Amino acid sequence: MKDFSNASFSPEMIDVMKSAMDAAVATLPEPVSSSHVQSIAESILRTAQTGETDPKVLQRMALLELQLKPRN
Repeated sequence: MKDFSNASFSPEMIDVMKSAMDAAVATLPEPVSSSHVQSIAESILRTAQTGETDPKVLQRMALLELQLKPRN
C-alpha cells in the first residue's frame, strides 16, 4: 500500500470513506480479490486527501481507477 502515514481524517470523513469503500466493493463480482480492495482503498484515500467529501464521487473515482489499472 502506498504511504498514507501523514494522512489525517475526521471521524465523519472516515465514515464517508468507509461508505464509499463498502459501496465500491459491493459492485464487484465475487470473489473480490484483495488487490482490487487495496486499489479501491488507495484511490479513496488519495481522492479524500484532495478534499473530496462526497461518498459517491469517492466510489466512482475508485472504480474508474480500477478499470484503468493495467492487468497483470
